[in-house]
Amino acid sequence: MPFRATIATGCLCLIAPRIHAQQPTAANRSSSARAEVLVLGTFHMANPGRDLFNTQADDVLSAKRQAEIAQVVAMLAKFRPTKIAVEADFDDDRVATRYADYVAGKHQLSRNEIEQLGFRLAKELGHKTVYAVDAGGEFPFARLVKFAKATGRSAELDSLGAEIGAMVKAQTAYLASHTILETLLYMNSDEHVAADVGFYFREAQIGEPWDWAGADLVSDWFRRNMRIYTNVTRLVDSPNERILVIYGAGHLGWLQFAFGSNPRLRLRKLADLTR
Repeated sequence: MPFRATIATGCLCLIAPRIHAQQPTAANRSSSARAEVLVLGTFHMANPGRDLFNTQADDVLSAKRQAEIAQVVAMLAKFRPTKIAVEADFDDDRVATRYADYVAGKHQLSRNEIEQLGFRLAKELGHKTVYAVDAGGEFPFARLVKFAKATGRSAELDSLGAEIGAMVKAQTAYLASHTILETLLYMNSDEHVAADVGFYFREAQIGEPWDWAGADLVSDWFRRNMRIYTNVTRLVDSPNERILVIYGAGHLGWLQFAFGSNPRLRLRKLADLTR
């Protein structure tokens, strides 16, 4: 679970009277169509080291890994995305510029997953641009550490951190002995995503009334992901849209929850493409 260093209620149910079923008209079928969003959670291929815990990737520019990346791109192409959104500041036009240069043969792909996956697929599909959708936000981890020390809960926080570190270390080991596609399927599995989100909610327990240090940290992380969600939804121009979102895996569960909660969108997952 990456950490940014800068970084059941009641239900009122109404029973409608039974009505005679009708065959859906073309207009009804059109109105029921939903735009699709697939969030791909990935490790950071260029090893930027921006998180407290980082999966260590070997050189993705090696011949072996390049062949594996081509396999990932072929898998993602099955989704037939109409737009591709990536983890770069929404007000930074450098991603679009670099993509245009790449298509024109004036830019060589870097190790970053934005380019290795996003640019490659976008060019293959003939997209005119790639969309930056990231948004900043607070991640007051230092405050959580301070609270834990002041209240004698440092061992609890350290133990949680050790679990997270072990999970990231396991991801590194998995990548070393598997293909990139296999690793991404592993990282995007429902079980893995649930465990990652679970770490955040366990952190939220470290706090007390009037000093909800853990809860505030998780709330700020949720806020950032909701901003990203909003930026992506602004790309939906029709119910026929299929948007691929390529992001660090720490965002995956939160973004899946957001898109999956919108009744006008249909959430897709990487595993869907293997069927």
